[in-house]
Amino acid sequence: MEKILNRLRGEFELWKGHGSPYEVLTRTVLSQHTNDRNTARASAALFKNFSGWRDLAKADVKEIRRIIRPAGLQRAKAKHLKAIAQCVLERYGGDLAKVLKKPVEEARKELLSLPGVGYKTADVVLAFAAGRDVIAVDTHVFRVSKRLGFASKEDDHEGVKVKLEKVVPLGRRTEAHVLLIQFGRRYCRAIQPLHEKCPVRELCPVWNPNVTLRARARSKT
Repeated sequence: MEKILNRLRGEFELWKGHGSPYEVLTRTVLSQHTNDRNTARASAALFKNFSGWRDLAKADVKEIRRIIRPAGLQRAKAKHLKAIAQCVLERYGGDLAKVLKKPVEEARKELLSLPGVGYKTADVVLAFAAGRDVIAVDTHVFRVSKRLGFASKEDDHEGVKVKLEKVVPLGRRTEAHVLLIQFGRRYCRAIQPLHEKCPVRELCPVWNPNVTLRARARSKT
């Protein structure tokens, strides 16, 4: 994994996606099932109209839907955003930073209790709003991890996360999330992956069966 990350680090730039809990959480909700361009447009419109949790909580859900329309699935996303804002105000007085200072697993559990917040969203908030050393598993990371042999076909989201955290060097989990997403988008695509151009193909068991054989040999020693 360290070899793969070092190779990808020379191929891609690291995102500067850090922000406030409000910005990161709402942006991540908007990013679900859409592309970066649509997420950026919807996020910019949202932040222009609603400066924080209080504004969002008291907004009419129809108005939220209109503003975030570029992100798609605006009915569900608007409902979740308003409900999240209300929960943050009621439970934490509008200050989600208090939650993010707790131990990682405790903070993650509380984030997962918010409406519409799943595993990936919670981990993205921990990584990019709190600077915690966690790896968020989205569809790209999920697929790439299995192809590279770090997780099995049967593993669910949490299974992939646990296995990745065992092999990704400490302090590089957020970096791994960013690099593996870009790798999955450009090379290790869901359909027609670019094996010939892949920068880590000799380290991939799909391209190089010897990788799997060496891994099995190590596991027996």
